[in-house]
Amino acid sequence: MNTLGAMISKSRELQQSSQNSDCSPHPSQVASESQEWRSVGIRADVGVYREEVKAKSSSGESGKDLESLGREEKLGVEAQSEPDGSFLHAVVNMVGMLIGLGQLSTPYALENGGWASVFLLVGLGAACAYSSHLLGKCLHNDPKSRDYKDIGHHAFGSKGRIIATTFIYMEIFMALVSYTISLHDNLAIVFMGVDLRWAHLTTSQLLATIAVLVALPSLWLRDLSSISFLSTAGILMSLLIFVTVAGTAIFGGVRANHDIPPLQLHNIPAISGLYIFSFAGHIVFPNLYTAMKDPSKFTQVFIGIYCQLFNGDNSVHKLSIHGAKLFGPQVNSQITLSMPRNLIVTKIALWATVLTPMTKYALEFAPFAIQLEQTLPHLMKPRTRTIIRGTVGSILLLLILVLALTVPYFEHVLSLTGSLVSVGICIIFPCAFYTKIFWREIRRPLLVLNLILIAVGVLMGAFGTISSSKSLLQSLWKSHSN
Repeated sequence: MNTLGAMISKSRELQQSSQNSDCSPHPSQVASESQEWRSVGIRADVGVYREEVKAKSSSGESGKDLESLGREEKLGVEAQSEPDGSFLHAVVNMVGMLIGLGQLSTPYALENGGWASVFLLVGLGAACAYSSHLLGKCLHNDPKSRDYKDIGHHAFGSKGRIIATTFIYMEIFMALVSYTISLHDNLAIVFMGVDLRWAHLTTSQLLATIAVLVALPSLWLRDLSSISFLSTAGILMSLLIFVTVAGTAIFGGVRANHDIPPLQLHNIPAISGLYIFSFAGHIVFPNLYTAMKDPSKFTQVFIGIYCQLFNGDNSVHKLSIHGAKLFGPQVNSQITLSMPRNLIVTKIALWATVLTPMTKYALEFAPFAIQLEQTLPHLMKPRTRTIIRGTVGSILLLLILVLALTVPYFEHVLSLTGSLVSVGICIIFPCAFYTKIFWREIRRPLLVLNLILIAVGVLMGAFGTISSSKSLLQSLWKSHSN
């Protein structure tokens, strides 16, 4: 109890010094003292709790309380760590998640769905922006929630955590498979005519393997602030792709004179998965929220970003329409593969598309890596944690590489990912979580809106999953038949 008494005395000294000061303290001093005050309070609470457990141990009641003590001590340690992510880091990481390979497939989706499907694209973007806001509200309601899985647990208990965790890992795995397929497809065009066969690998498969090995070290980065520089590179690559697509019409002599069909209703289920994947990033948003120094600015971050996605010159719907009008029915599921191969802008676009997945691996892997570290023993050395995290991530990425080379059908895998997983994580779950958590105070119009979005999301996911699965199986059957 001497240590506990010293801590309490220290807290009283801090309080008296702040009350007896003749002049206003410097802001940094206030922040420092408030942080020390919180640390003292946490340690004092744990100390008192430890004494209560010791007192109960003699009466045989210590089992559950000792477990609770472990949880309380762990909570105390976590509470002492202050978030250090800036507003800029949050913006960069969120943009890095939203702008990428998903947008490359939107011209293909628009051509196959018809120009009327652009309203579906805009509507899904608005729904995803709204659901991001709901996630921020859920996190603000429960300070103990740190990530997407915690929100699920807060709403529906252990079942909610299990379902959220399952979908998160499925989206990470399937998204990384899609990125690796894109990497392979674009490398095949870049090095067309080059013969580098080795063992049973073709030239493109060997080059994709080398590229993945080059990207492996990025999985060893521990915090989101360090990963932000990769997000910045990914954003620059994506913007470069958008510019080169526009440059195709200027320098390549390709005219945007193809007519887009008004509506092809039978393709809507499949392309809805491609559209929703373009806005998939919600599994990382709670981590960005909790990593911010000022989480109250989280809403400003995503509102500004989603508005820019639809208002800028290189906005998603403009890229979709422009790409579809440039290449018409011949547009590929990755628009870079449709560009004239003799142009310099095409080579730039292909290399940018190759580099984009390599910048995505670390950020997509972040939720799994954070969960992995939380399951490791608390007293394990940071160096050991890093080694375990990096090793597990490297093994998973190599397995993803093998699957991507086995099932090289980008549009079908991406559509299946969007319909089976992303629609749940981006729309269904946030609306369900918010409705359950705020059930007693939610207003009727908001409740009706959430229920409508849940119903639409379930229908879209079900029909999209059936359509994309059927197309994927047909492609696999054809390839094995040949």
